[in-house]
Amino acid sequence: MIPDLGKYSDAVLSAYAVSLLLLMLLVIVSWRRAGKVKKDLEEIEGKGQSDG
Repeated sequence: MIPDLGKYSDAVLSAYAVSLLLLMLLVIVSWRRAGKVKKDLEEIEGKGQSDG
């Protein structure tokens, strides 16, 4: 099932590994950033409601 990559197997597999690592890092950073923005927005909305 796995294709024969010949002499380029190391380069191809390492490129896949680096790509997956970068994608996972991007998802984690985005997820953390979204949480921070949501928290900040809830604080701002809470201040606006209490000011009247």
